Amino acid sequence: MPRETDPLVVGRVVGDVLDPFTRSVPMTVIYGNNREVINGCELRPSHVVNPPRVEVGEGDLRTFTLWYIMVDPDAPSPSDPSLREYLHWLVTDIPASLGPSYGHEVVSYENPRPSMGIHRYVFVLFRQSVGRQIIDAPGWRPNFSTRDFAELYNLGPPVAALFFNCQREPGSGGRRR
Repeated sequence: MPRETDPLVVGRVVGDVLDPFTRSVPMTVIYGNNREVINGCELRPSHVVNPPRVEVGEGDLRTFTLWYIMVDPDAPSPSDPSLREYLHWLVTDIPASLGPSYGHEVVSYENPRPSMGIHRYVFVLFRQSVGRQIIDAPGWRPNFSTRDFAELYNLGPPVAALFFNCQREPGSGGRRR
């Protein structure tokens, strides 16, 4: 896909969160019954309360384990992302033939609750080729760096990424008259 039409480039995920990479593994993220994450789609906070189902494609993955990370590069607001990247979820050691529920949840799922502006929520999938590793959970969620984390654990470039947009739902707080 040409870079100028790649939704990860247009949505500034490549640049703000990731360096350019070549997608080599199909990944599907589904919230609830049928709310599939398609790059750039909008989901409401009420749709993303519970962790999604993540499905990973086939191929030579049988010999690998997978990791995925979910971050918000727009925290606390898109105009002042001083907490970029906010870590929402980190799962490691996922057997490729099974789902993330079989992996090791290093950082538990925290559902998106944007208070200002439209936030991007990014899922990044890495292939782990060195067998199981002991991972220290970051002591914080704000100011996480997907790039630094991948470098620290020698993950190489991502094999897939998806993102959705989310903003505060109307009628979910604010002044009352």
